[in-house]
This record gives sequence, structure tokens and C-alpha cells, in this order.
Amino acid sequence: AYNIHVNGVLHCRVRYSQLLGLHEQLRKEYGANVVPAFPPKKIFTLTPAEVEQRREQLEKYMQAVRQDPTLGGSETFNSFLRKAQQETQQIPTEEVVLEVLLSNGQKVKVTILTSDQTEDVLEAVASKLDLPDDLVGYFSLFLVRETKDGAFSFVRKLQEFELPYVSVTSLHNPEFQIILRKSYWDSAYDDDVMEHRVGLNLLYAQTVSDIEHGWILVNKEQHRQLKSLQEKVSKKEFIRLAQTLKYYGYLKFDPCVTDFPEKGCHVVVSAGNNELNFQVRLPNEQIKEGSFKVTRMRCWRVTSSVPMNNGPSGSSPGKSEVKLELAFEYLMSKDRLQWVTITSPQAIMLSICLQSMVDELMVKKSGGSIRKMFRRRVNGALRRSDSQQAVKSPPLLDSPDASWEPMAKLSSKLTSVSLRGISHSSSANNVGANDFHGNYAFEGIGDEDL
Repeated sequence: AYNIHVNGVLHCRVRYSQLLGLHEQLRKEYGANVVPAFPPKKIFTLTPAEVEQRREQLEKYMQAVRQDPTLGGSETFNSFLRKAQQETQQIPTEEVVLEVLLSNGQKVKVTILTSDQTEDVLEAVASKLDLPDDLVGYFSLFLVRETKDGAFSFVRKLQEFELPYVSVTSLHNPEFQIILRKSYWDSAYDDDVMEHRVGLNLLYAQTVSDIEHGWILVNKEQHRQLKSLQEKVSKKEFIRLAQTLKYYGYLKFDPCVTDFPEKGCHVVVSAGNNELNFQVRLPNEQIKEGSFKVTRMRCWRVTSSVPMNNGPSGSSPGKSEVKLELAFEYLMSKDRLQWVTITSPQAIMLSICLQSMVDELMVKKSGGSIRKMFRRRVNGALRRSDSQQAVKSPPLLDSPDASWEPMAKLSSKLTSVSLRGISHSSSANNVGANDFHGNYAFEGIGDEDL
């Protein structure tokens, strides 16, 4: 059996025969010339070296399928992953009640099937709240972990290839919950959401929550004005005022480490307004703030790394802590590109945020609408937006064979973007070209614009 990991979490276990069945189904539906080549069957028992070779071939196959806009977005491929997830976790199809959090702490209980996919659960929540169909696409379900202070740490946005009930219950930890939040970046879209009472209430609750948790910065005078509007229950005016505040609409991440402006700096990263905002604590304890615009990022990658084990001789080599890093190449000036690295367990979520910002910019640039971007079904499957969707891409495979080297396993446990297990990931030279996300929204700019 092979383990498929999605965003660092075990998604399912599958056998070679199941993957071969998927391949044959895809060939039948889309033709042999569209579907990539599949690793051939072997008559004799595989040697350990051949087992590893097959795993690598299957991993490349899954990546190729997932990155193909037609195959990767197909209902055949996504339903295969959903069914395998359900079978792996041994959760039978039955009716259950799932609790979904709103930003104000209220819980919405929806009756669903354990086999319902993300889109089905989102629509069930929207129906329970009386949110109109044409506004459902402005919101998404996120897997979060509740922190000690009552705030939430974002693990990931739930995708179309998973079953939300199975994803959250298989973690066996009450700290993990599913929350409903808006899933767009441009605050101009707030106008669409505020047209309807339920949309307005959801947006208002999220704004109040973000202010209470310190995600949106408020001075004393602004706080007084907001309090007054709250007392008058002037929700639209409250949101309008909040839109003028710093970090409105941003997603705040847990404190982590960066190599900018120098190595080992502690940083709080926030994503919003088509940028990553850095609040960096320098070694001399001075706080510096700066932003990196997504349009100036030429490309980015997520990598896994493990520190070389220099500990005591008695320490176990398999116990080294895995690190996730997001690195992006940034246009600092007209002729100077520089790599900036963030070391964070939330690196994949950061990458997903960057990709969704690019998607939104590209849809806007082409004259499309957010409704079209989020809400189009073709033959029962959600169609992706026009921009590159590598972030939603390939689950990776590994084998439970205990004889493998730790580094070989690491490369297979972290996914959603093409990942390689490497000992040092601070240099761009360590990673092959296939590991990078090209940015379709990248714009060459002159010094006068910086």
C-alpha cells in the first residue's frame, strides 16, 4: 500500500491495483493521448530498489494528473481521492450532524452524509443560514485549530477532493474545527456580500472577530466610533469604517521565522490586499514592518527540510523535526531579484493564499467576476479558474516500508505543491525547476515604482 499525504496530513492509503483502476478509468474517459503513462506491472516480486522506483513513478504520475487542468479537476480523480479517504479512515456512509463554526463563535449544525464532499457541506451550511446561492462562492470552509487565547490558527482551506467530516474527525482532537469565512481578498467584493442580510451578518461577525483578536489595528478614536456603530446596530457603516483600517481583510498567521532582512528574525506574517505583510523583530529587538506585493513575486516554492542530526549519539535519527518553508523570489529593484524564506508550519496555507490572490487578480484582469470564479460546475465537477492551480495539486505517495531512509519519507509527506525532502532549503539552487510556482500576475517594474 502507498500513503497519499495532502498538506502534510495522511489523506488515504491505496494499492497499486487501485491506482491502475483510476488510470484505466481516466484513459476511458479522456483518451490515451491525454493521460500520462502509468508504471507497468511486474511479474516477479519487487526488490526494495524497485519498490522505491515504482513509488517515485507513481508519485510523478499523480503529480502529472493533478496538475493537468482537465484530469486534476475531473470528478473521476477527485471522487477517487474522496472514496479512498473514507475507506482508509474506515468511516461508513451514514447520516451525521456536523458542527461548523461562524466567526462569532456560533455553531451551525448541519445534517450531512459522511461521504459529502466540501462543496456539498458548504452548500448545506449556506442553506441552513439562508445564504443565497449566488453568494455561496464568496465563502469557504477552513480547517482551523483553536489556540489557548480562543483565536484560530489556520491549517488549510478544505479542498474538493476531501470529505470535511472525515478530515476533521480523523484528527481525533477537539481543538480542530471547521469554520466558515469569506474566501476573497479584494474588499470591493464586500458590496456584493452586503446586499443580502445573511451575507452582511456573516461579514459583520468576521470583522468584529478580527478586531477583537487584534488582526485589524484600531486606535482609541476608531474604537470609540466602532463601538458607537455597534450600539446602533449599524452593520454596514461598521464594515465601511473597518475597511479603512490597517489589516482589514488580512489573514494573520502564527509567529514564525524569516531570513529577511537577516537570518533568524522572528516575524508575524499577514496575507491580504495582494501582499504578504511582515512585522519583523530584529536581533536588537527593534520591530520593522514591510510588505511584499504578490505582483512582484516572480515565483515561489514550498519545501520540506530536516536539520542534519548533530545531537547526542543516543538520539534517534528519525526524530529530527520536519520544517516547512515558503520561499519566494521578489523583485527588490529593477534588476535585482532576491529570495525571501519563511519557516512556518503554515507554509502550505501561505502558499494557497498567494495562489488564490493570483487567481483573483487574473480573473479581474480578464474581466471575469468572482461569481464565475468560484461557482461553475461542469458535468458535476467544479471547474478551476483560468490561473495556474498547482497549489491544489498532486498528492504525493510513500510506502510504509520501515527500511527507507528518513529523507526519502520526508519528501513524500508534504504536498499540495511539488515538494522535495532536502537537508538545506535556503538556496534556490537546491530545487529543480518543477518545484516552482510561476506567477502569472508577476509584473516587471522600474525603480521609480518601488
